[in-house]
This record gives sequence, structure tokens and C-alpha cells, in this order.
Amino acid sequence: MKEFLCTDRDFKEIASLVYDACGIVLGDHKREMVYSRLARRIRERKLNNFEAYLEYLKSNKDQEFDAFINAITTNLTSFFREIHHFEFIRTQLIPDLLKANKQSKRVRIWSAGCSTGEEPYSLAMTIYNAFPSTWDVKILATDLDSNVLEKAQKGIYTAANVNGLEPAQLKRWFLTSKDGESYKVKDKLQESISFKRLNLLQDWPMKGSFDLILCRNVVIYFDKETKDQLFQRYANILNSQGYLFLGHSESMGKEHSQFKNLGKTMYQKSTDAR
Repeated sequence: MKEFLCTDRDFKEIASLVYDACGIVLGDHKREMVYSRLARRIRERKLNNFEAYLEYLKSNKDQEFDAFINAITTNLTSFFREIHHFEFIRTQLIPDLLKANKQSKRVRIWSAGCSTGEEPYSLAMTIYNAFPSTWDVKILATDLDSNVLEKAQKGIYTAANVNGLEPAQLKRWFLTSKDGESYKVKDKLQESISFKRLNLLQDWPMKGSFDLILCRNVVIYFDKETKDQLFQRYANILNSQGYLFLGHSESMGKEHSQFKNLGKTMYQKSTDAR
């Protein structure tokens, strides 16, 4: 017997609200996950069931809706996750940009779905000092979940979070607490990153174009129509021959002629893309 009643109607309404807000598709196989995450909100609000919570959500949308979306979204990440992407950046992307952007001296990278910050900080470690000091190099890191974004901005991680990093990396990029249980990203690494809250399905306030976009383990939650629209928008905001990296379980169909597949979930904007 579960603590709170969650009917089929309740789940369908939740799924509809989430899809309309951020394009995430919640199939029946996500019912247990939805239950466990929203049950916490129901307890906090001292309500009796999911129906009562949905009524509360409608009446208090300004106060509760962000917490509702934050509870549903999944945030699983780590430093240098899918290491082949960072090897490509180091060995191919950086040398290419040094040549292609030598006139503008401008580089822009977007971590779309940055979660708790491990991805943009890994990017910053990879490109740090790779470009001359006269260049304008910036990383934009965005996420829908305001809670994980707050953690990313603080840049404080547990020993378990940084377990995969080399001792030399920890020494160079982090300040260690006296008890050795927490690690704070050094200011010099944070300075090149701008953290912003952004719903990918809404308007994008960014001006200018990007050399690289990482949208890893995000589109897996979208339906095909939403994915297609998002891929087109990425193509529109990428520089000519810019790159798009997806997650290990994601792919782009051959019908997306605006990109060419480089393998290992790496795509490059086609020269004839519009």
C-alpha cells in the first residue's frame, strides 16, 4: 500500500504538464520515478494525495511550479564523462579554431543541460590556456533545474564527485577543505563560465553563434518532433562547420542533412546547411 494515491488520471495530468513545460516525455515506465520524487513535495506541503497536489500546483503555480519541474528532471553527470568528446576538443577542435577564428579571436561553447556543473568545468579545464590571452573565450552553461544550477554556480563537490580526477587535476583546479571531504573549483576556472537558467523549448536570449554545443543526455527525454525542432535550432545558432555533441545513448537520424555524423555521438554542421 503506497503512502499517497496516484491515479491514472493524476499521472496523465502530470505527464501533460511536464511535456508542455519542457518537452520531456513521461511514459508509463516512469510512474515509479514520478511517484517517488513528487511524494516528497506532497509530504512537504502536508497534502493527502496526488490529486490534492495537482490542485495545489494550479493554485500556486508561481511558488510551486519550478520545484515541480526540478523534482521531475533527472541529473546524472560526472567530470569528463564520455572522455572521447574531450579528447576530440583537445586534439582537433582547439587546433581548428586557432586557425578558423584567428581574425575574430572569439570562441563560444555552450553546455546545454549542464546539470550540477561537472560538464562545463571539464570543458574549462580542457580549453584553459589553449588560446592566447588576447582571445575572447567563453562557456555558456544552462539548465532547466534551478537547484542543480545553484550547485553548479557554487562549484563545491564531495570527494565522491571528484573521485575520477587525477591528483594533479585536483591540485591545479580545486581548493580542498581542511577535512578533505569537499572540493571548491578555483576562481580562475569559474571566470570563463556563465551559468544561466534556460528552458530549451522557449526563446533563447543568446546573441551570436557557437563553435561547439554539448547537449548530452538531454534529448533522450524528448519525442521525435521536439528533437527535430531542437536540432534545427542548434544548426541555426552554430557557426559554419560548428560541432554538436550528443550523449552516448542518443543519435540523430540521417534525415538531418544539416549535420554530418563524425561517429561517437559527434556531429558537425554541414557546409551546405542553412
